[in-house]
Parts: sequence; structure tokens; C-alpha cells
Amino acid sequence: MASAMQSDLFGDPDRQGDLFGPATPQPVWRPDPDKVRRRLERILAEARAAECMPWDWAQRSLYKKIFPDMTRLLPEPEGEQYRFQFEREWERLLAA
Repeated sequence: MASAMQSDLFGDPDRQGDLFGPATPQPVWRPDPDKVRRRLERILAEARAAECMPWDWAQRSLYKKIFPDMTRLLPEPEGEQYRFQFEREWERLLAA
């Protein structure tokens, strides 16, 4: 039997220690708007330079998904303008 002077092996059973230490706030990642703009401009330039759809099925699927998503990382009026330009080029390429 443990004496009053001897502490319990696991300490206070109502208090659980933190295995990983104190929680630290995670840094919030925000994309660089200039990099986003450069990527959007590169995709648009590729589309504008083409007379017919320049991308295979996988690339088309990727751009159709990520282009609008990327525009949402920019201020709304600017993103809306990029989406409009992309849709206009997309329709043109599909019709060619």
C-alpha cells in the first residue's frame, strides 16, 4: 500500500497530461495574389493563342475545375472578370 508521502504513479487521475505539449496556433497560409494572377494569365494566354482546344481530356478537366477556384483567391470583381474571360475562351475553343 502506498503511503501518503508516496505519489501515485500516474499522478492525479482526473488530470491528463498533454502528450504533445501546449497547443501552438497554426500559421494561416494565404496564396500570393501575384502568383495566382500569373498562373491565370498563363492559362488564358494558352487558350487565346489556340485555334482549337489545346488540352487533352485530363488537362481540360483540371483547368475547368481549378481556374474558377483560383479566381476566388482574388478580390471578387477581379476574379469575376477572369472567370468571364475564361468561359468566353472555353466556349470559343469548344465551338472550333
